[in-house]
Amino acid sequence: MQSIRFWKKSYFCVSILLGTLLLAAGASASQPVGTGVPPEGDSSVQSAGPEVSLTASGVAQAQVLDVPEHKEAPPVAPKPEYTFTWNIAITSNYVFRGLTQTDGKPAIQGGFDFTHRSGFYLGTWMSNISWYTDQNAGTASAPVAFSSPGSVGAPYVPFRSNSAHLEWDFYSGCKNTFATDWSYDLGIIEYYYPGVYENKGAYRQPNTTEVYAALGYKWLSLKYSKAISTYTFGGNESKGASYVDLSAAIPIQDTGLKILAHVGHQQYPGHANTAYWGASGGDNSYFTYSDYKLGLTLDKWGCTFGAAYTYADTKYTAPDNECTAYQNAFGRNIGRGQVAVTISKTF
Repeated sequence: MQSIRFWKKSYFCVSILLGTLLLAAGASASQPVGTGVPPEGDSSVQSAGPEVSLTASGVAQAQVLDVPEHKEAPPVAPKPEYTFTWNIAITSNYVFRGLTQTDGKPAIQGGFDFTHRSGFYLGTWMSNISWYTDQNAGTASAPVAFSSPGSVGAPYVPFRSNSAHLEWDFYSGCKNTFATDWSYDLGIIEYYYPGVYENKGAYRQPNTTEVYAALGYKWLSLKYSKAISTYTFGGNESKGASYVDLSAAIPIQDTGLKILAHVGHQQYPGHANTAYWGASGGDNSYFTYSDYKLGLTLDKWGCTFGAAYTYADTKYTAPDNECTAYQNAFGRNIGRGQVAVTISKTF
């Protein structure tokens, strides 16, 4: 029995021993009857026949069980030359860098993306907005919407208006992965706001061009954006403004849930911009702020459901409490606390 257990553990030894027993059995069969037959009652030898039969069966089973069947791996599908996708979203409040772009109202959004397998990408994206014409052309105590600022007087003129209700972005760049868990993204984006700009006064047209660079590790990313256009989001003397974005999208095992966390910092050069700030005691540094975000997303039924709370420490006014910074014509700070609930889908 010890030999049998040993044979099961070692195919090589079992084969040699089995061959030896078979040869011995052949030699015994060639002798005259009775020659070499052991005395009756020697159970150790009498059981040799059945044990040899079982051993042979055991060897056959070992051959089946111990040698895995060879299966060819399924062919790996080649990476497509390019992909083209489009997306659509509905949100209760369009928040960008901690600032509501719709004064807390809903937005419909969508875009198209082309990606080449080399990492090159090109895309466009749109959303309704109202922030530009919601700005206060008057003062905190006598607000006037920037959509019709003529009543304020110089530098505005009567019976002229401004209108901008659409943000239309165009972007291009190159992104890829390296060293397994790392990624990078280099690109340029144009924030384009088609509209009517007849009475800009102390403001400027909001079209803005930025270059950006991002580095990612697993679910963490760090991105730096730098404005290279003459003006940044309509601010005079605002060229060179920058934004730093540290974001995390932490997956919760295989639930489809992700925890979102973000901290960002918008920096404006501290130019005097007296056309806007006048003698209020403020300058463009009053447009500088930091923002924070906590949220949750769920991938379900082919859609992404999200909810987030953001906070931006944006200033209401300049030191005179009259010349407004981020307080719009309706008396609301477009930063501070914001909540957004979003449903999106990519096709």
